[in-house]
Amino acid sequence: MTDIDQRRATFTSFEESTAEDWAIIAPQLAVTQSFVPDRVIELLRALKTDHGGFPVDRLEHSLQTATRAERDGMDDEYVLCALLHDIGDTLSPYNHPDIAAGILKPFVSEANYFMVKNHGEFQGYYFWQHIGMDPNTRDRHRDSPYFDYVEEFCAKYDQTAFDADYRSNPLEHYEPLIRERLSPQS
Repeated sequence: MTDIDQRRATFTSFEESTAEDWAIIAPQLAVTQSFVPDRVIELLRALKTDHGGFPVDRLEHSLQTATRAERDGMDDEYVLCALLHDIGDTLSPYNHPDIAAGILKPFVSEANYFMVKNHGEFQGYYFWQHIGMDPNTRDRHRDSPYFDYVEEFCAKYDQTAFDADYRSNPLEHYEPLIRERLSPQS
């Protein structure tokens, strides 16, 4: 560690902070971001412990979604979004799309961010009628230029990824992609 890595700001409130304090703090953002790929991989592994009653565990669902997209020729950014779209399931099932979208926002296009953030409502089209919800809730996004994009993601990759017999790529296959896309840019 360098001296700057060991120093800390001295303020007790932001209002009291100085340029010198922020000169210490600002470089640490890249350090903190460098931990993100490992933390994301840990969160994905945690999905293995929860099936939520589904035919496959949540990790397998994520792997199937990514594998299907990859095998269909989608680009790396899209495949990463497919892999991480449900990463928030075990942290907060009711707003898991927001968690995944928050992780991905700095690294993906507006279309892919919108897809991840809103996939839950689009996915509802396939089953919400069975749980007393409106399956057409996604229609509130009809005016979005990304409506068809998210609709296709759910139709082709997300809602089909619950097949216990499907041979998906293992998480290790995607670790280089996660590390490349979520590491701080040099």
